[in-house]
Amino acid sequence: MEILVMQNIIFFGDSLTAGYQLPGSAAFPSLIQQRINTLSLPYKTFNYGVSGETSAGGRQRISSVLARQPVDVFVLALGANDGLRGIPPRNTMQNLQFILDEVSRSYPQARRVLAGLEFPFDLGPLGGHHLGAYATEFKALFRTLAERNQLAFVPFLLQGVLGHRNLNLPDGVHPNAQGQKILAENVWEVLEGVVT
Repeated sequence: MEILVMQNIIFFGDSLTAGYQLPGSAAFPSLIQQRINTLSLPYKTFNYGVSGETSAGGRQRISSVLARQPVDVFVLALGANDGLRGIPPRNTMQNLQFILDEVSRSYPQARRVLAGLEFPFDLGPLGGHHLGAYATEFKALFRTLAERNQLAFVPFLLQGVLGHRNLNLPDGVHPNAQGQKILAENVWEVLEGVVT
């Protein structure tokens, strides 16, 4: 009988990963752990989501997270706060690339997964075609990174949740417990192929 060695899945993100204002058990990394347990897969999930974090913050934090435990699978889900702040997509891309490179340098065998985002707002009232251009560039940076680094890619983390009032907290930005279940589905659709 082969002995299954436990492997670690690191979820590295912001409030969407942390499960803002929800119990830890309701955040999508915990929901994925439940699914992994049901399937008896030898993985342990770690939720390193920090509310309010930008890609620049993640860049500063990555080395301390990588020092905590071995990394077998790394799921990067950062950038939403960059979009909210209108940070130039090239800056976000450089920061995310730095994070991905650090993971590879520390754990060359680690499988890496990237969660994509889209600029989350109705751009009409904000006017401006320049915002439309920003949204296009912002969305594209994730696919570009995924292709350049040959990453498993979740096209849009908030697919099916964004803009649905019943799936978000009253702030309209953060998923509620039901919304987090859909985030878990969106991520699992890609992660399943990485861990099985």
